[in-house]
Amino acid sequence: MIENNNPEINVDELMEKIRQEILSRQGYSSATSTNNNTDASYLTSNIGSRIGYIESLLKNAESRAYIRTKWPEKLNRFPFNLISKLQTLILKGINFLFKDQREVNFNLILSLKECLMINHQLTEEIKTLKSQIDDCLITGDTHFQGINERLNILDNSIQKLGKQIVAVDTRFQGVNDNLNIVDNSIQQLDQQIVAVDTRFQGMNERHLRNDSYIKNDLMQQKRLISLFLEEARQRLPEPFNQEQLQTFVSENEHLLDALYLAFEDHFRGTREDIFNRLKVYLPLIEKANVGTPEAPILDVGCGRGEWLELLRESGYTARGLDINRVMIEQCQARGLEVIAGDVIDYLASLPDNSLGAVTGFHIIEHLPFKMLMRLFSETVRVIKPQGLVIFETPNPDNVLVGSNTFYLDPTHINPLPSPTIKFMAETCGLYNTQIITLHPYPENAKINGQGVAERFNDLFYGPQDYAVVGYKHE
Repeated sequence: MIENNNPEINVDELMEKIRQEILSRQGYSSATSTNNNTDASYLTSNIGSRIGYIESLLKNAESRAYIRTKWPEKLNRFPFNLISKLQTLILKGINFLFKDQREVNFNLILSLKECLMINHQLTEEIKTLKSQIDDCLITGDTHFQGINERLNILDNSIQKLGKQIVAVDTRFQGVNDNLNIVDNSIQQLDQQIVAVDTRFQGMNERHLRNDSYIKNDLMQQKRLISLFLEEARQRLPEPFNQEQLQTFVSENEHLLDALYLAFEDHFRGTREDIFNRLKVYLPLIEKANVGTPEAPILDVGCGRGEWLELLRESGYTARGLDINRVMIEQCQARGLEVIAGDVIDYLASLPDNSLGAVTGFHIIEHLPFKMLMRLFSETVRVIKPQGLVIFETPNPDNVLVGSNTFYLDPTHINPLPSPTIKFMAETCGLYNTQIITLHPYPENAKINGQGVAERFNDLFYGPQDYAVVGYKHE
């Protein structure tokens, strides 16, 4: 820099201007960093103008930083226009006195030049970056515009699809409502069909029972009439003798055979039901090792033959005995070996130790006490050692059975408590006897609870039948 007493160049003023310039640039940068909406082109041009201003200041400072060899033009007037030697001397003195200041000014000027070059480079870099950013922004804007257009198209498509879905959903709701109406109609129709079918089944079952009863009864009546006519033809014109009259009396006992079969079909249950119930006894037959040709099974009062049919399917040898001719004919039509006869008379005709087992289901309640005792005695006599005896009967421990359902069959005599039958069986020679309770009421018929409720269920909804099972001593 030049000396401080130069009226044209004020070093302090120049330094103050430089400081203000630096502060203004810093303030500008700060404002720029906080203001996101400043235009980049304006910033570049502003920086360029400021750099130009600094360059002019540097040129002025540089021109004054060199050694003075010429007296200033403004000082060539009087009284400053001294002789040339004195001016030269003064200039040398000044140059010597301000030698360090010139060096400092010169270094400062070099530093400022370097800063200026760096600023030029930064400006170029900024321009390059601005150009690149502008290109990227233009490309990005184009790309985003394309994306926005595609998003708009996609949004329109989604809106259209949403409307279509709503329309389809509305149609499906309508279809679903129609299906519900149709389903309700079908359910109502199905219920009506079931009700009608149930009525027809009931009518069909009653018709079949009545038809079977009528056919069987007519067959019995025809047989009796034929027998009567035959006997009458043989005796005419003589009266009937005692044997012929006894024949008529015997035939009179079978007048209700067809009716009793219809009764069994109505109250006893279907053949399939009885068939499944009797399967509980098969393990006893297998364990006793009976049902062979050497130790056959005799089922007394075989009825419709469900037990005989089950034994045959299981591979056992068995035959049945009954007095109902209609039931015997049905068993024989199924290929079962069944004979007609009184149970006591038939057992009495058999030799000792000739059977493997004697069974009877719902027969002992039809016999009076003396005949029942004889049944047990004859049974024990005819079965082989270790032979098996099974008799099933209604269980009077069940209050509903003992007071009501037992008397549905008018041919039943008395309910038989299980301790009584067990005692009779053991008295007649059976050992290892046991009572098996069977066929309780279904669970939905019972009441919920404990204590009294459980006792009530046992008494009223407990097993409806029981079986006495025993074996003959060796």
